Amino acid sequence: MPNVTVGKHYETMVQAMVESGRYASVSEVHREGLRLIEEREQTRLARLEALRQLIHEGDESGEDEPLDMASIKAEGLRLRAGR
Repeated sequence: MPNVTVGKHYETMVQAMVESGRYASVSEVHREGLRLIEEREQTRLARLEALRQLIHEGDESGEDEPLDMASIKAEGLRLRAGR
């Protein structure tokens, strides 16, 4: 694995984390960062797949119909009255 330049800000931050005892080494901090990136990417992919599934379900649900606001309001009032 090649060496990576992270800049003074991150060098200082990583060193402070190691010196605080939270991490045993610079490598440990880097591994934790990579684990977080991996976790975030897995979450992003799972959400994307869920959205694709919802789109597919919407496509498969049939043709849409024009909305009639009066009917929507009447249904809402009916549901609210039934509480």
